[in-house]
Amino acid sequence: MIVSGERKISYPGIKERIAKVVSGFEALGLCDGAPVGLMLRNDFAFFEASSAASNLGSPVVPINWHLKAEEVAYILIDSGARILVCHADLLPQIRDGLPEGLRLLVVATPPEIAAAFSIAESDARVPEGHENWDSWRERHSPSRELPQRAAPMFYTSGTTGRPKGVRRQPMQPEQVAASERVGAITYGVKPDDDQVILMNGPMYHSAPNSYGMMAFRHGCEIVLEPRFDPEELLQLIERHRVTHMHMVPTMFVRLLRLPDEIKSRYDLSSLRFVVHGAAPCPVHVKQAMIAWWGPVINEYLGSTETGIPIWHSSQEALAKPGTVGRVIEGGVVRIIGPDGKPCGVNEPGEIFMRQMAIADFDYQGRSAERAEAGIDGLVSVGDVGYLDEDGYLFLCDRKRDMVISGGVNIYPAEIENTLIGMAGVRDCAVFGVPDDEFGERLCACIELEGSANLQASDIQSYLRQRLANFKVPKEIRFLETLPREASGKIFKRKLRDQYKA
Repeated sequence: MIVSGERKISYPGIKERIAKVVSGFEALGLCDGAPVGLMLRNDFAFFEASSAASNLGSPVVPINWHLKAEEVAYILIDSGARILVCHADLLPQIRDGLPEGLRLLVVATPPEIAAAFSIAESDARVPEGHENWDSWRERHSPSRELPQRAAPMFYTSGTTGRPKGVRRQPMQPEQVAASERVGAITYGVKPDDDQVILMNGPMYHSAPNSYGMMAFRHGCEIVLEPRFDPEELLQLIERHRVTHMHMVPTMFVRLLRLPDEIKSRYDLSSLRFVVHGAAPCPVHVKQAMIAWWGPVINEYLGSTETGIPIWHSSQEALAKPGTVGRVIEGGVVRIIGPDGKPCGVNEPGEIFMRQMAIADFDYQGRSAERAEAGIDGLVSVGDVGYLDEDGYLFLCDRKRDMVISGGVNIYPAEIENTLIGMAGVRDCAVFGVPDDEFGERLCACIELEGSANLQASDIQSYLRQRLANFKVPKEIRFLETLPREASGKIFKRKLRDQYKA
């Protein structure tokens, strides 16, 4: 059963819906390999569309629902998606950027999601003149049952800030079996087990998506939290006797800030396996969560490109404070120095890794960039770290420019490229600075043209019109001149150093 607010649907019920969507997609001419765009919050329709497209050999392209028209248009055009399934309340922010010829299917925003995001009732309804997802689906007869064959295609920004689609090759039977074993290790999700999964992270992200879809394939009870709220999370755990969750460190921080009387109010004894990733977790936060919830906290390290090759348990976290884990089945990790040679024990270098249990990938339309992404089939995302004498991996640093705020990867180059087009801005530098709640927040240092008179609010307003709100720097500083290296490139390290303790 899948639960969202007061709504519930059984597995037989949702599988019948999926069979109808398969027929509907076929009627729209969806052919093997053609992507389907999804701009949906966590909802029944997400599972319906994802499974139906996969059954037809077509990857879904989950789109971050914070994105605006130009950003969404780029992903739809680059991926080649000719169908988009979208929640009604999200349509206004992207309508002006929809490519010509796109078939749009609109899902009414359900009441629990509308309440969580303060969406007006009128905005939650499917607008007149648009195809209603439920009505469209019910016009089709159930198709034959087909095996799921295609993995989702996620868009991840590179160092240039231009999103790239990560498209995986079809999984062979032995890879499917190995992938399920890895999922049992990293996520704790297993078939034929009495598990209740609480989904509190958006499934447009690769890790929550793979977590939620694995739970769905195994027939677990899934509870959808429309929007993360720390006390509501505790309420849901108690009410539904939740056993498994996927989280990010920012959620831990917000939970730990709850008053003691609230933290002690709820029965959390059902929890068996909580896994987190997406961003480094401070040691004191990890230890406080283990002290509160018990040794149920687990951690992984991976990325959209690499899969998950690294994992560790609560016991290992306490024994090796600060580690991000060690290799598991199918995982390969190499530490390579500046000279291109492998590093020794406790010697930092660039981390190259990959989970070999999953199929290799290509960047959509950019095979040359995939070939340049690593060595010997392994991939580097720019992290620097070392392996200790017991094979545990520790991070020292990471890609210089990428910012991880609340578990979300943000690439400053995209923001800088947008900002430099604003009248009055001569040059700019965007980077991450420490933040107690989100891990990092965005800061923009701006050098103005001589006669320009801009305020921080002007900068933020300009960016909000063009980029997702989470890409808009919370801190704006105006400098007479930006520090530069001898080459003329802005010296971001000098700007960042001002924020170090």
